[in-house]
Amino acid sequence: MKKLVVLTGAGISAESGLKTFRDSDGLWEGYSIEEVATPRAWSRNPDQVLKFYNERRRAVRKAQPNRAHQILAELENYFDVQIITQNIDDLHERAGSRNVLHLHGEIFKKHSEFDMELMEEVYDDMNAGELAPDGGRWRPAIVWFEEPVPKMMEAVPLVRRADLFLVVGTSLVVYPAASLVDYISSGCPLFVVDKKIPYAVSGSNLQVFENLASIGMEQLKKLLINQHI
Repeated sequence: MKKLVVLTGAGISAESGLKTFRDSDGLWEGYSIEEVATPRAWSRNPDQVLKFYNERRRAVRKAQPNRAHQILAELENYFDVQIITQNIDDLHERAGSRNVLHLHGEIFKKHSEFDMELMEEVYDDMNAGELAPDGGRWRPAIVWFEEPVPKMMEAVPLVRRADLFLVVGTSLVVYPAASLVDYISSGCPLFVVDKKIPYAVSGSNLQVFENLASIGMEQLKKLLINQHI
């Protein structure tokens, strides 16, 4: 089975009703990123940060996987599929995908502010002042802006082993995640599905599907299966 590695971004979850800050002039559901998604914001106003992520958690609980998520799960019948996602939701997993690496964390997890390995699941609202066993405050298990992205160490080798590489619903402007396309091996076919194709992608092995994720993925699925790539 050929290895299909997929990098997904906010565009694949947008059709499930989950918005990003890029949809509204730098605001994420009315919040400035600097106010809710940086270590400085956590130090300055943890109540507001928790409020923001409590709202995100509720939104993800209500959301359902869309056709694009489902198609990626269905492709496991034909390929060894590895998903690398920039999204913090669990829609890939709920759609049935078995191999999902979350670069930027997961909304249904929390970890100690002292030790990110000290982690627990969280499905309800988080409250200020709740402490982890090591005495640190629980914080959302999200990689904030201005923080390193530890999962990149796992993602790069996966990309290098890809026989096929697919980008879905990402503008490829958030680094270091966007740099993953630089690790695709020479000759590896690259497919891009997005309503606006990122300017950063090019090459003779490139095929683009400029459409909503659900529609573009339907087109790509037919291509992949019919050509038995």
